[in-house]
Amino acid sequence: MHTKITGSILVLFLLVSCKSDKKKEEPDTWRTKKAAVENATHNQLLDVEKEQGWELLFDGKTMDGWHLYNDPNADSVWEVVDGELHSNANDESLTAGDLVTDKAYTNYELSLEWKISGNGNSGVFINVQELPEVPTAWQTGPEYQILGADHMDYDVPEKRPGCLYVFLPQQNEVEVKQGDWNKTTIKQVDGKISFYLNGVLTAEQDFNSPEWKQMIAESRFSNYPEFGKTTEGKIALQYWYFETWFRNIKIREL
Repeated sequence: MHTKITGSILVLFLLVSCKSDKKKEEPDTWRTKKAAVENATHNQLLDVEKEQGWELLFDGKTMDGWHLYNDPNADSVWEVVDGELHSNANDESLTAGDLVTDKAYTNYELSLEWKISGNGNSGVFINVQELPEVPTAWQTGPEYQILGADHMDYDVPEKRPGCLYVFLPQQNEVEVKQGDWNKTTIKQVDGKISFYLNGVLTAEQDFNSPEWKQMIAESRFSNYPEFGKTTEGKIALQYWYFETWFRNIKIREL
């Protein structure tokens, strides 16, 4: 009898001990994952990315390689804060405008992450022609739409995030992660573009096609003679009155 009781107590002790160890293990695992997210390295390239031809367009410290459209010496709304490229919408003394790359690109894959205020509106313009007689980047460059989930245009099909702005609705439906980071990928090869939002294909178009020329002719962009005419140009980040954050901006030429 004594032996049976002792055995039962031993089994019970082992079960309690295992459960206790499991309880301890789960928080440790959670903290490890949380720490990995918090300490993730941004604005740097992995060795494999370098081998694949990727180049950083933002080093997380400076705005080298970028300038304000048509105003390179301006004290602009764009700044670097905590490793993020930020549009400062709170200081009216700063010069507002879109941020454009120093270099022009033709065939490439662009990757970046962005976060935006709930009612914010931004975008990525491609094939931008920086010309003194053209006052804004959007008058030449088609736009990858970036939009906050609370913006009044969020449910307008041709203005949803990831769209080829005002021309095409989302090819596949996808929502933004409001208050969190979203990933944009833009590919252009011989004038054929593909847009992705958080890994989902959202738009495709051939900028050399008669269809594209007709789409422009039937839109308000027909009033801007330089719009959408080339398959080479600079890349611009749009400023539009509300805060937007960018990081991990990189490109590889194809």
